[in-house]
Amino acid sequence: MQNKPCWITYPSRARRASVSFRPRRRAIIATPVERTLSGAVVVGIAQVVEAVLLAALGYFIFETLVAIGEAEFYVPVIPAACLLANVLFNAARTHRIVAYRTLFNQLGRVLVGWTLVMTVLAVGIFFFKAADLFSRLWLLSWFVGGAVLLVAYRLVLRAIVMRWTAAGRLRRRTVIVGGGKDAEVLIDQIRASANNDIRLLGLFDDRVDARSPDSVAGSPKLGKVADLIESARRTPIDLVIVSMPLSAEKRVLEMLTQLWVLPVDIRLSAHMSKLRFTDRAYSYVGDIAVSDMADRPISDWNLVFKWVFDKVVALTALILLSPVMVATAIAIKLESRGPVFFMQNRHGFNNELIKVYKFRSMRTDMLDASAAKLVTKGDPRVTKVGKIIRKSSIDELPQLFNVLKGELSIVGPRPHALRAKADNKLYYEAVEGYFCPPPRQAGDDRLGAGQWLARGNRHDRQDHAAGEPRPLLYRALVNPVRPLHRAANSRVARLQE
Repeated sequence: MQNKPCWITYPSRARRASVSFRPRRRAIIATPVERTLSGAVVVGIAQVVEAVLLAALGYFIFETLVAIGEAEFYVPVIPAACLLANVLFNAARTHRIVAYRTLFNQLGRVLVGWTLVMTVLAVGIFFFKAADLFSRLWLLSWFVGGAVLLVAYRLVLRAIVMRWTAAGRLRRRTVIVGGGKDAEVLIDQIRASANNDIRLLGLFDDRVDARSPDSVAGSPKLGKVADLIESARRTPIDLVIVSMPLSAEKRVLEMLTQLWVLPVDIRLSAHMSKLRFTDRAYSYVGDIAVSDMADRPISDWNLVFKWVFDKVVALTALILLSPVMVATAIAIKLESRGPVFFMQNRHGFNNELIKVYKFRSMRTDMLDASAAKLVTKGDPRVTKVGKIIRKSSIDELPQLFNVLKGELSIVGPRPHALRAKADNKLYYEAVEGYFCPPPRQAGDDRLGAGQWLARGNRHDRQDHAAGEPRPLLYRALVNPVRPLHRAANSRVARLQE
């Protein structure tokens, strides 16, 4: 047999395995995904609506049926009773997505809680000798009417939640890191206790031997951990459950080192550990105890508040600064030919490519869309108007439109141009984990236009030279105090000498 030339190389077994799983990953990525709903937000809104309905019913009965008593006695009692009802309903665990899906269990606990509220209210009226101030007809009517209202409301809420569950709106898109028998046990537990809350996409495992088959309990293997990072960039993944024993410390650390760049919740399943802690030491996915390894930067109500904050601030700023923006647009048009705005591709949240808007500050025949060359003092590419708007950061004002579109945030780390450099190195080469979102950072679900206050002057000058975005609030607050900051640094340096 003729020997093969030494320069012919063959892909490794791991490489062949990764390629063989690619069609499965592509199929998942190509599947349209409807936006999921946060369970915490749904529960919060459900509680508010329920309390408002009960209070409205109480006030309505007072206005229409009650002929005795003064309004000032009813006004504080009704909201206090609604608050007590909410506390009891939560104590009975009726305000949970899992509880909303039940029928008789949910209704029974709610009615018992409402009965206790009315009992406490009646006993309080008796002991405080306030019977002359409150109507028995009002109390009885609110009790009966409230019970009917709660039953009707919970039936409607159950129908809505069941419809969202069937549509997958309340199911977290989940993958498992690991394989073999241990992963099979975990999958069986998920299907038994959390099938309505978890949509299992598949498994990722670096092992390519018999210990990690191509399919585990009907769930397909989709590749290695590195493939998971690529997949999470292209399709939404909410939760990663690691099926590894704590004894495999090296494997767990290696896996976390790769996954920490992703904006997902990472949980380590405790089903393989013989060492058990108290229930409060764990969080739970269904009935499965897990340890929290990492959380997404922002989620649930924090995401709602941040969204509202961004939209309100951006819209207000656009209204207040519109005269400046109109004057800038006119000045750019009068000085040089070309468009008023300059659009630049940048990497946003989760490495997503977005177009950032800026006022054009360079000549159209010398534009540098990728910021491959730093802008220097006296750069011939910059127009006269461009020098003014760059120095005052007016060129960044159009980024408020990106905020309204949800691509940028008022507060948070800022995206750089694709070819921007620091010390002649691209940012993702100079900074480890450059594309990873900061944990627990007050940012949006897009990478923000904000900038950390604690930046060195040297790096700030480099960023300014590269023509990078300035967060408007940052510039307005920091520019006036920058000379004081530099003077303080100089004084400290002299004292150290």
